[in-house]
Amino acid sequence: MPAWSYPLALALVSVFALVVERLWPARPDQPVLRRGWYNDLAHLVFNGHLLGVILFGLATRHLVPWIDAGLSSVGLEGIVYRAAASDWPVAVQIVVALLVIDFVQWGVHNLLHRVPALWELHKCHHSVEDGEMDWIVSFRFQWTEVVVYRAFMYVPLAWFGFGETAIFVHAVFGTLIGHLNHANVRWDYGPLKYVLNNPRMHLWHHDYEGDAKTTVNFGIIFSCWDWIFGTAKLPDEPPARIGFPGVEQYPKNFFAAETWFVPGWLDARVPVAAAAVVGGALIALGLWAVGWTPFG
Repeated sequence: MPAWSYPLALALVSVFALVVERLWPARPDQPVLRRGWYNDLAHLVFNGHLLGVILFGLATRHLVPWIDAGLSSVGLEGIVYRAAASDWPVAVQIVVALLVIDFVQWGVHNLLHRVPALWELHKCHHSVEDGEMDWIVSFRFQWTEVVVYRAFMYVPLAWFGFGETAIFVHAVFGTLIGHLNHANVRWDYGPLKYVLNNPRMHLWHHDYEGDAKTTVNFGIIFSCWDWIFGTAKLPDEPPARIGFPGVEQYPKNFFAAETWFVPGWLDARVPVAAAAVVGGALIALGLWAVGWTPFG
């Protein structure tokens, strides 16, 4: 599948979500170019493409060979790389991939809220405050969070061995649902709210009062996991406030947020120029490490 397939799909889904927001806004007074939109655009571009290039390159060049050697030495390579789904019809692969990947991600999302060290990595996404919730914040997350997700996903994906079409469909459909979950619309999809995650449910996931024990609605694509395991919540009214205690101190600048590894190392007081230098250098270093250049 061409390298530009997902960036093109991301662009089309983004335009669709933007149009939907303009036609059926839940908060009509929230402007398109609201505060901080340019930082979220940077998150979209980086997390939507460049981060994948960096992590894929680092994994295939430096990490996977080491993992494979370790698995082979203990006789587990054939078990982990079972590729159980590789011969299945594409339609079956797509359905199973959607369910398996989403369930694992639901579990990881739970951990991101319940394990204090992981919560620090996930705070970036929950730094969305009142007046900022729209489709583009679905890509406001820190690169370290992606590493956590992919680490947990490695063995299930290796065992099933889904084809690239199934993985691509999951990526695009997940992006669509994610954009709509954060969009400035008041939708719940009627009876489908018990199957698909939706904007009304996800807004409650961002509730300011939520903590490690009370946060709800962890679903990424599907809400059914929350309804099954008792973590679903869908009141008639939206939460009084979104964010988390101390969100005012969390850096809004893209570079500062991406390099905020340890609480207090970078915060909202760091000058934008300094954050840009540090963050830009780290991103450039990552691209260089995988042999990527803007000229091919």
